[in-house]
Amino acid sequence: KSDSDTYSCDIGDAQSRAKLTVQERPVLFKQELQNEEAKEGKQVRLTCELSKPGTPVKWMKGDTVLYASEKYEFKQHGTVAELIIRDVKSVDA
Repeated sequence: KSDSDTYSCDIGDAQSRAKLTVQERPVLFKQELQNEEAKEGKQVRLTCELSKPGTPVKWMKGDTVLYASEKYEFKQHGTVAELIIRDVKSVDA
């Protein structure tokens, strides 16, 4: 996408210009989240893999956006995004 711009070829007395527009490929899930079971008080890790590294990820529980805290930790390495939920309780299901 950052290559989108106007390019020119200059031969001194004349110039030719062209506009290049690069369309980004959509980000897709290479591996989707999998259902997990955990015992109360334990830690669970939810992982998904994306088709493009560095894609911003928003983690949600139902309609509620999750934020990093003692309870929730987010990790992202290349195309892999992880949500770690600590000290799981029945309300976390």
